[in-house]
Amino acid sequence: MIFGIGTDIIEVKRMQRHLESNEALRQKLYTKGEQAYCESANVMKYQSYAARFAAKEAFFKALGTGYRYGMAFHEIEVLNNELGKPYIKPHGKVKEYLETNQIKHIHLTISHVKKMASAFVVLEK
Repeated sequence: MIFGIGTDIIEVKRMQRHLESNEALRQKLYTKGEQAYCESANVMKYQSYAARFAAKEAFFKALGTGYRYGMAFHEIEVLNNELGKPYIKPHGKVKEYLETNQIKHIHLTISHVKKMASAFVVLEK
């Protein structure tokens, strides 16, 4: 059964401007693993950051809560499996909320091009 769906789209340049001028924001939004992945992307660095941010926004939209109840962006970790498929690994209060609401599967797709990044999330019970 579908619990919720969410989507988001963001301009890569907007994310780049914010991250270049605010290291604290990078720490607030992204886990160390996400930062390492994005920083290794070289040319696509900010596309990768933007896509992960879009995934986090889409996730909160799918929850239907926004980032309330003490949940934080860095508690939603966007990783890639061995084939490159992105997935979300929840932590902290986000993980607790998913368990309380018996959400069993998180489906994620992300996409990015030079100027835009987008994500779509489906939460399933």
